[in-house]
Amino acid sequence: MFEIASSMSSFSVDDLEKAREFYGGTLGFDVRDQMGGLHVTAPGGQRIFLYPKPDHQPATFTVLNLIVPDLDAALAEVESMGLSLQKYPSTPEMPVDDRGVLRDPETGHGIAWIADPAGNVLGITSS
Repeated sequence: MFEIASSMSSFSVDDLEKAREFYGGTLGFDVRDQMGGLHVTAPGGQRIFLYPKPDHQPATFTVLNLIVPDLDAALAEVESMGLSLQKYPSTPEMPVDDRGVLRDPETGHGIAWIADPAGNVLGITSS
């Protein structure tokens, strides 16, 4: 097996400037130009490469999870920034509340989702 020093995520966006504003301005991540795309470093050091794709289609699944110490406080702040929570249908396997938050009934930990300007799904989850 080859030696792996680290790892990072990558996904496409349809507009690099909108992505720069969202990830750098709205979320406050470190964003730098790199190889025709954006090298993003999230709090905690997670690295993400965003690349332009003319025929971009948003991911239909969560591409990045943002881990927060207090989910309800984070969601209140996200909503105060004008971002809307994604609302998925509640099912017996995935019972979400009226806001669209899925919670573990045993631990109280939960997850909610938002979309970036390109429509990619980001999870906000409690640690």
